[in-house]
Amino acid sequence: MKIPVIKKLVESYTIEELTQAESAIAEEQKPEIEIPGDDEGEQLTHAYAAIQILQSMKENDVDFKTALREYTGRVRNSIS
Repeated sequence: MKIPVIKKLVESYTIEELTQAESAIAEEQKPEIEIPGDDEGEQLTHAYAAIQILQSMKENDVDFKTALREYTGRVRNSIS
């Protein structure tokens, strides 16, 4: 997971565009938008993270940094 990539996706695309791209990658198709990543797994991770962060920004009326912090906290908790 690369934070600069996720930030660029959040700044460049809508939730709908990212959701369509995530679905395309999951179905082993080429997405209409570019999702950077070393492999399909990392591309999915970036798309999913950007979607979650955008949703948090919208629903909780928070900025990118706050939404990112919340997301990475959930990821850390799920790993440990």
